[in-house]
Amino acid sequence: MRKKRLIGRTAVFITSAIFAIAFLLPTVLTITNSFMTQSEIDANYGQVFQSANSGSTFISEQVNLKFIPDKVSLSQYVRVLFQSPEYLLKFWNSVILTVPIVILQVGVASIAAYGFTRWRGKVRAAIFFFYVILMLMPYQVTLVPNYLVSRWLGILNTRWAIILPGAFAPFSVFLLTKYMRRIPVSLIEAAKLDGAGEWQIFTKVCLPQCRAALYSIAILVFIDYWNMVEQPLILLADAEKQPLSVYLSQINVGEVGVAFAVATIYMIPTLLLFLHGEEYLVEGIAHQGSVKG
Repeated sequence: MRKKRLIGRTAVFITSAIFAIAFLLPTVLTITNSFMTQSEIDANYGQVFQSANSGSTFISEQVNLKFIPDKVSLSQYVRVLFQSPEYLLKFWNSVILTVPIVILQVGVASIAAYGFTRWRGKVRAAIFFFYVILMLMPYQVTLVPNYLVSRWLGILNTRWAIILPGAFAPFSVFLLTKYMRRIPVSLIEAAKLDGAGEWQIFTKVCLPQCRAALYSIAILVFIDYWNMVEQPLILLADAEKQPLSVYLSQINVGEVGVAFAVATIYMIPTLLLFLHGEEYLVEGIAHQGSVKG
């Protein structure tokens, strides 16, 4: 019996390791290739990008995937950080768009989830069902209505056209509502007996119990909007206001080396955020609101 369990665990470990390596290879390739010279990148991958941009699916030469550069060079980073200020401008555009969305969406979701948790009724159930329907819809379905509403409000081609729809996204409300419903009613009743009002129950009882969920939502929302492409392409006609993710989706042949460097820089905030909140992210998704004794 122990031998079978050992074999099963070994098989699971090997399979997981293979999948982990497969998922990490593109990231490792991007980071290491960002330290290559432009000539080495052209020699290894130039044929691929030329074929892709010319519309041809045939590659006449074998692609040379290299994880270790022949000569370490910082020329791509020098070009991005010092010689091309437009890349840093687009990076800060991403920050200016994403950070307010995360803060506002977490705040709106917290208040809405508390309302869905504390008050019951047919109206509440209907509104929550509407939230679920909106959450299941892909963003491309709501993109045209968002465009029309933004034009009607006069905020088209401004950052508010991105921030306002993001602040009221339904995903965070749904996830946090499911989390808050697992908080024992006895905690809320005990707070009421101590004379706590609704605001005190919300801030002193519910939010501390939802700390892991709030961290999880913040990380997931940040990653989602940090990598957005469709929204700024449609709602921000001015290229100077568009985030760095749009630039990465419009790479041309002559900037492949720069793209590796920009992509590496672009990964840093999400990696740091994930490493900082990994424990809360796992707890928020796995335990789903369990209360520690």
